[in-house]
Amino acid sequence: MRLSVEPSRRADTYPFRHRLRVRFAETDAMGVVHHAAYLPYLEEACVEYLRAAGHPYLEFRAEGVDFAVLEATVSYVSPLRFDDVVDVHVALAAASRATFQIAYLLTVDDRVAATAVTVHGCVRPDGRPTRLPTWLQVD
Repeated sequence: MRLSVEPSRRADTYPFRHRLRVRFAETDAMGVVHHAAYLPYLEEACVEYLRAAGHPYLEFRAEGVDFAVLEATVSYVSPLRFDDVVDVHVALAAASRATFQIAYLLTVDDRVAATAVTVHGCVRPDGRPTRLPTWLQVD
């Protein structure tokens, strides 16, 4: 499976929200968040989503499972700026036997700043694909 999800622009369709604040170092010469800074926002929100789901990243890594990022896409809608409080809404959007996709919506108050999708492959420590854990299934 590769990128096949169209993320919603409605916050109420996401079961999880992670809040962060834009740091000055993440902004560019135009005073907006540099496009590359969005990927760490997604990663931070994904890790917190897994923790909230009762599966901290270090726990399943200790069991010999890791989630390699295979693809990432971000659609920029409106700029984020220094000191903005950003809500990163997260949803497990699709899954196959060894991959899954996470959809994201980034908002400031009611303003949509971006949507994104990451595709992850479940791998063993040697990098070979393996099946997703049973708890990581889409209903």
